[in-house]
Amino acid sequence: MAAATGVLIAIQARSNGQLSHLISNSVEAALISFSSGLVIVAIFALFSASMKKGIKELRSAVQQNLLPKWSLVAGAMGGVVIGMQTHVLPLIGVAIYSVGTISGQTMISLLVDRIGLTGGGKKEISPRRIIAAVTTILAVVVSVLDRLSVSHFQILAVVLAIISGCLIGVQRALNGRINQYSRQNFTTSLLNFIMGTAALLLILLFRVIFSHEKVYSLPSGPWWIYLGGVTGVIYIAFSATVVQHLGVLTFTLFSVGGQLFGSLIIDLVSPISGVHVTGYLVAGILMTYVGVVVGGQSRLFRRKLK
Repeated sequence: MAAATGVLIAIQARSNGQLSHLISNSVEAALISFSSGLVIVAIFALFSASMKKGIKELRSAVQQNLLPKWSLVAGAMGGVVIGMQTHVLPLIGVAIYSVGTISGQTMISLLVDRIGLTGGGKKEISPRRIIAAVTTILAVVVSVLDRLSVSHFQILAVVLAIISGCLIGVQRALNGRINQYSRQNFTTSLLNFIMGTAALLLILLFRVIFSHEKVYSLPSGPWWIYLGGVTGVIYIAFSATVVQHLGVLTFTLFSVGGQLFGSLIIDLVSPISGVHVTGYLVAGILMTYVGVVVGGQSRLFRRKLK
């Protein structure tokens, strides 16, 4: 199940990217994905006593200034990430996008832990984790090495994928802080979906008003282009269940492995036009996972010392 959550991330990226390609509006595609997830989680909240309790706990924490109000913008970051994903993925494919985002997460985790953004205090950065971050950056370079000479290849899209990963890392850190008070993963997710949907709606309205961008009618198919929000909710459910049994470290290693392997299979079986799987990309995926494993073992070794 941990590996399956990673595959779900890859599926979500593919469906959102295809929806964006068909309607030619990445922000609208992201809004459709995020708002559908919001509807599902909101319906679940109506019948969940634990979620209602989590909402009360969260409101109380904010009112007592135990939880900074600015930390609640985590969901808005998630909305921006999905917006960037829907724009970038049709240009570079699922696998390179996954390598870029994981690299960004690995890099930003150094800063997040150093400043104590999760709320658990500042943490020292080990040499292993620095090596892990450098390895994942090199993995991005290796993944696109054979495409640098191709005139239509979008280097900026790869950079945006890395930035997306950085935002995901910050969002997860803030969600960790929020979870300390909500004590309920789905309550935190509901907040994320609300904030993300609101942010995307504002961005879309701004672009329609000031840049005269059009809002397009929804395409009739294929059906799987609308799975973005659903897979996001399933991912949350799987993660909340499995992480309790495996722990964060083991869950992360299996999840990242699933995401990278799933991304590779998707680009082989259902590639985006112009995207090809090469030996460089496979090598980059392997390097990315090596970097994640090295960084994970650093945390495990530190725990054993304690």
